[in-house]
Amino acid sequence: MDLLLYLVADPEHSVDRPFLQVVAAALSGGVRAVQLRDKHASARELLVVGEELRRIARSHSATFLVNDRPDLALALEADGVHVGPEDLPPGEARRLLPKPRVLGVSAGNLREALSAQEFGADYLGVGPVFPTLTKKDAGEPLGLDVLSKMAASVSIPVIGIGGITVENAASVIEAGCAGVAVVSALMRADDPEEAARALRTRLEEASVRVSRRVRESS
Repeated sequence: MDLLLYLVADPEHSVDRPFLQVVAAALSGGVRAVQLRDKHASARELLVVGEELRRIARSHSATFLVNDRPDLALALEADGVHVGPEDLPPGEARRLLPKPRVLGVSAGNLREALSAQEFGADYLGVGPVFPTLTKKDAGEPLGLDVLSKMAASVSIPVIGIGGITVENAASVIEAGCAGVAVVSALMRADDPEEAARALRTRLEEASVRVSRRVRESS
């Protein structure tokens, strides 16, 4: 599973453009994990758009995840689900979606991160790393130091989210994360494909630097 560049695909942020067209462009640019998130759609509406999004994601060999809803993840035959603090507890979500399906869990502090790992999370979404306007209830930014400590304290991949741009994405990888999750950086980009390509290039370059440092220090 490639989590280096992870798109939280929310129609609210597609700027009056066809939602699926924006997501497809981002996937063409290098996104390899996509999460369907729509807080306003009904379950029936999510099923319709989710079926198309699953098809598009799989045509790009990308992991397809559903936000919040293990039941919809099952109905859509998604690769997994991502749950937050107000959703089903990670242990219950894992019971409904046993491996090999993917379980992602949001964590805002070390206690939540360790608990999610204990209950079977495959990866953590940690943030907000930087200030963000995309999710108004995201809370105060954690910053890179806290992010680095959390990433070092768990054995599963950590994905940084919140306020991530092409300019600061490399610093998230250098803090110990396996990847970044973005919304507006791609959904609101003038050219989502080119924006994804530029972002992935920065992330890959940072990953190479981190790997080199690890080799040199061992």
